[in-house]
Amino acid sequence: MTTYVTINADMAKGKINRNIYGHFSEHLGRCIYEGIWVGEDSPIPNTKGIRNDVLAALKKIKVPVLRWPGGCFADEYHWKDGVGPLESRKKMINTHWGGVLENNHFGTHEFLLLCELLECEPYICGNVGSGTVQEMSEWVEYMTFDGVSPMADWRRSNGREEPWRVRYFGVGNENWGCGGNMRPEYYADLYRRYQTYVRNYGENKIHRIACGPNVDDYHWMETLMKEAGKMMDAISLHYYTIAGDSWQHKGSATGFSNDEWFITLERTKRMDELIRKHSAIMDQYDPEKRVGLIVDEWGTWFDVESGTNPGFLYQQNTIRDALVAGINFHIFHEHCDRVEMANIAQVVNVLQSVILTEGERMLLTPTYHVFDMYKVHHDATLLNTHLVSDYYEHDGRKMPQTSVSASKDEQGRIHVSLCNLDPAAGSDVRIELRGIAGASGLKINGTELTASAIDGHNTFDQPEAVKPQAFHSYSLEGNEIRVQLSPRSVTVLEVTV
Repeated sequence: MTTYVTINADMAKGKINRNIYGHFSEHLGRCIYEGIWVGEDSPIPNTKGIRNDVLAALKKIKVPVLRWPGGCFADEYHWKDGVGPLESRKKMINTHWGGVLENNHFGTHEFLLLCELLECEPYICGNVGSGTVQEMSEWVEYMTFDGVSPMADWRRSNGREEPWRVRYFGVGNENWGCGGNMRPEYYADLYRRYQTYVRNYGENKIHRIACGPNVDDYHWMETLMKEAGKMMDAISLHYYTIAGDSWQHKGSATGFSNDEWFITLERTKRMDELIRKHSAIMDQYDPEKRVGLIVDEWGTWFDVESGTNPGFLYQQNTIRDALVAGINFHIFHEHCDRVEMANIAQVVNVLQSVILTEGERMLLTPTYHVFDMYKVHHDATLLNTHLVSDYYEHDGRKMPQTSVSASKDEQGRIHVSLCNLDPAAGSDVRIELRGIAGASGLKINGTELTASAIDGHNTFDQPEAVKPQAFHSYSLEGNEIRVQLSPRSVTVLEVTV
């Protein structure tokens, strides 16, 4: 069987917001400490405490936006404990994640320095669950006010003369759960109150983000849009992909079966249904699509690696995770009229990470390589694409074998990303390019990510077992590209005239 793709290069569907490729960093396990922050006195090379190897790797994939400090941690985080001299910062217990000591050495100044070094937008998540309106208001003032005030003066005394530019601010996190176990009606009123005091100072204009629903809680979305939609700029959505039969048994990150492979990909494709249904509710109250949908927690969540702290959520990362990433990016692309940001959980050493560290060693995961391959889609124009796919069948069930998305950048280059979901069979794909002048002069370059096993992954002893390779399994006949995709693969083609 053959898969047919038609790309109408002269028909734009919208702009792919680069923030769809955003990341999430929480004070959880070894994400911040050891993963990002090692301190200035560490033997690991660092810039003002931020490890250089991780910094360089994240700069390479052009991280557009980074969310912090949580997650569940955000609604027990009191920002004033994390500013000032390190030795005088208040220590606390991280009650959500492992019950370990949090010394608050990585706080507001350190996070915003990280964002400056990465040249990315900071996305701050404020404390509604256990914090006060005054605390949230003063945090915004501390970061962004350029005049004379107690908070701005305190910032200056702590070494930062100029205010930071902070655009994205979340008013609480998962307030339906770890952020306070609230009813939507109650949180809607709290949101209305708290956001009032998230003020714009000077030229800094804050994008206020409401805590949105968990998975398919459509009542939560309806209530928030009805009661507070006019007071928000965006609303969040959380959805994690698991392979197991429950949250107590989420499945293994490695050593899994073909059945778990199928279930994982089938479940991650549910993201499309969730976005469609939540967007339909949003459309009723916001037909102009002024309010953005931000999927600020997504990715795979499997059982922790054996021998690790269960509260640290450390898991390996395989070619299956790479396909989960590719599929979700294609879904976000298709909904670019509403989805303005997404933040994979989490950036280092937690859940579906792009980087893993062990002491001074670092490795890049298959998911990292997808971010690197797909950065060609950042801020590009989404092209109208029609797919007629062959099917990947397993145990009496089936799904389209191929996932595809295409965009055009400012230089006129077309990039086509393709995922072959079948773990065992290749895919014969024919891509017809329409709306292109001078098709006879087309030039193609390709990059492929695949692995020798369905759980192929990188280790600290073999850090490059799974990495992108040049792809040459294609031919060009007129305006048709014939492609032979490898099993379990992510491929990106660049087409220039």
